[in-house]
Amino acid sequence: MTTTILWDVDGTLLVNAYSGGGELYHSAVERTVGRELGPPLPRTHGKPDGLILSEILAHFGYGDDWHERARAVLDELSVERAERGDRRETAPGVEDALRACAAHGWRNALLTGNSLTRSRVKLEGAGLTPETLGTAAFDWEHSFFGATARDRSEITSAARAALPEDALVIIGDTPRDDEAARAAGIPFIAVATGAFTVDELQQTEALLVVPDLVAGRDAVLDAIAALPAPPRVG
Repeated sequence: MTTTILWDVDGTLLVNAYSGGGELYHSAVERTVGRELGPPLPRTHGKPDGLILSEILAHFGYGDDWHERARAVLDELSVERAERGDRRETAPGVEDALRACAAHGWRNALLTGNSLTRSRVKLEGAGLTPETLGTAAFDWEHSFFGATARDRSEITSAARAALPEDALVIIGDTPRDDEAARAAGIPFIAVATGAFTVDELQQTEALLVVPDLVAGRDAVLDAIAALPAPPRVG
């Protein structure tokens, strides 16, 4: 049985972006439609890219026929920002936790509301690359992204369907991660390194809540080691 850990990106692997991170979606829609739009909608943590873009387009009176182009522009803006030198910071204890998981023989993969391109740019900007992580590097072929998703449960359901024989666990930082994990029958471990506190995350149905991957690393490893085998298919 393969154990696959599905890591969220923002707030879990990486410290949440500065305020300009939320404005990137708004800028992508403005560039897509060719005019200024205001004021920007407030950012809601835990929503996939596909939903955020859809909500912005709808708010300003644009239909879903703009969505594909907006997704491409969002990727372009993310790459441009990285080329200008924007770098992200890993959350406390992340690199050691990734290496510890790999040492147990578990697969590190991603489950994120971002697109593949945006995820890669962010992680490379934080130094989480195959060159630095070695055997703890992320398995991109068994990762799942939210560029087109209108609900996070679409991503978790895709992961469960694609990996029916794996023991899966999602590690994330928001109640939306918990909701989406439960919708697909996947256990959820919460880390309070994003926008939500330990107390807030304890109101979810998380298997475990830890303040970060320094103080909570051993508890996280123990919880993953104790995961049951997935339900038999058919």
